[in-house]
Amino acid sequence: MKIGFLGLGNMGGPMALNLLKAGHQLSVFDLVAASVKHLVEAGASAVGSPAEMAKGDCEVIITMLPASQHVKAVYLGEDGLLAHVKAGVLLIDSSTIDPISAREVAGAAVKHGNPMLDAPVSGGTGGAAAGTLTFMIGGEQADFDRAQPILAAMGKNIVYCGGAGNGQVAKVANNMLLGISMIGAAEAMNLGVSLGMDAKVLAGIINTSSGRCWSTDTYNPFPGVIETAPASRGYTGGFGTDLMLKDLGLATEAAKQARQPVMLGAAAQQIYQTFSQQGNGGLDFSAIIKLYSKQEG
Repeated sequence: MKIGFLGLGNMGGPMALNLLKAGHQLSVFDLVAASVKHLVEAGASAVGSPAEMAKGDCEVIITMLPASQHVKAVYLGEDGLLAHVKAGVLLIDSSTIDPISAREVAGAAVKHGNPMLDAPVSGGTGGAAAGTLTFMIGGEQADFDRAQPILAAMGKNIVYCGGAGNGQVAKVANNMLLGISMIGAAEAMNLGVSLGMDAKVLAGIINTSSGRCWSTDTYNPFPGVIETAPASRGYTGGFGTDLMLKDLGLATEAAKQARQPVMLGAAAQQIYQTFSQQGNGGLDFSAIIKLYSKQEG
């Protein structure tokens, strides 16, 4: 299938590579020339702008962009996708943005004659590289069915969440819980160790008891507990603090629009905001334990 892929960053680049590996013909665009070059060397063809991609012969166009303003600019701008794309081309946005913006863009796409899905992902850069991402899909069921074989080249779990924007609803709710649970894991691990407990023994007990969660058994924030976790490599790689802060902001803003209290979500946002302002925005979000730790660094 002829697919356009726009946005080749830490997530989009590996996702596009997996589409190539699955045998799809890919045209790609990114503002970073090195990212485009890497995909071209793998077999993709480059285009010079979103408009050029839209004017081509793509059957599907996938976007993976940083934030709502970028998505709106790429889709709704004067020289954006919808200004040039042919009716009937399936549009899939895998960016993580607020549900209201996702519904606004999807409405404009449908009005133009283009089916559109919001398809944010979970699984991080490792899942993007391995092709094991979870996709949370909002849009029409028929469009979901059409997209499923394409998404299967990039993900392991592809979940239909309902109408337009519901993929983003699932993503912001999940990541709000993740941010909250990581703070809880950091507090519990640091408390236990400061009271004389061995970190690995404590983690083992938690992970066979009622406190067990993904933030303790897979991504434990205490250094040396899980060798594959960012905590054991200086909190490098993984999911950055500023990215978690962005997602918590999306969750609290969506909650405000829905008039729904998210008291722990709002507290988590403020905690990560403090940590980021201290110069830690580029560290993995599990580094939040540094707010509590007495250890150096």
